[in-house]
Amino acid sequence: MTAVITVAPTGPIATKADHPGLPTQPEEIAAAVAEGYAAGAAIAHIHLRDEQDRPTADLDVARRTMDLIHERCPVLIQLSTGVGLDVPFAEREALVELRPRMATLNPCSMSFGTGEFRNPPDGVRRLAARMRELGVKPELEIYDTGHLDACLRLLDEQLLVEPLQFSIVLGVRGGMAATAQNLMTMVDRLPEGAVWQVIAIGRANLRLTAIGLALGGNARAGLEDTLYLRKGELAPGNAPLVSRAVALAHALDRPVADVGRAEALLGLGEQ
Repeated sequence: MTAVITVAPTGPIATKADHPGLPTQPEEIAAAVAEGYAAGAAIAHIHLRDEQDRPTADLDVARRTMDLIHERCPVLIQLSTGVGLDVPFAEREALVELRPRMATLNPCSMSFGTGEFRNPPDGVRRLAARMRELGVKPELEIYDTGHLDACLRLLDEQLLVEPLQFSIVLGVRGGMAATAQNLMTMVDRLPEGAVWQVIAIGRANLRLTAIGLALGGNARAGLEDTLYLRKGELAPGNAPLVSRAVALAHALDRPVADVGRAEALLGLGEQ
């Protein structure tokens, strides 16, 4: 069974003070994505930062980042509409107007660390409908059991198109703890034919990535999810984390998808 690897080069929280090699500007992000692609990633999950390295949904920054990535490699771009806790939903949802091949869709509001991640129900439905209209594939990020139920309601309302693509996020304060038991519970409840990956934040990243691959899921790797290659050792960059995920897949006798195979597995339409 082929495994799809996603590189997540930077997220909304860590800064260069946490890791001096964290890519934050468009040129840095594009370079990191190209290195991740060369290491085996078929998808790039993209968060954006402004000139002060703060999370942003600025369309010019997004467009420049996407263009720079396209110049360097043919990776599939997945824009995060999560962006950052302080960025208004209306600005976040506008990112899909750039028509990336994929974008995240977060179905519920929740506590997120010491903040609040706001995803109002009417806004989520509006965004899901617009993504379907534009042909942007939703990556459904579920942080708790009720989030899956919310996604299934969107499917019932014909706002989503199968096969559904899920990211099971574990380890965020306010969501499910990063345990194998929680992962198994969520995998058992996924609808038939769903495509999924586990995103384990922090110390549990390696262990749960391995378990997810062993269960037939896909994998995400990069500095958004963990800054460390192993205990006490900062990852030199994103590519070593991607290479680690690729090695795990190969150790389980799972070939790694190229871009064309990833497009077919995820049910991506022509663009």
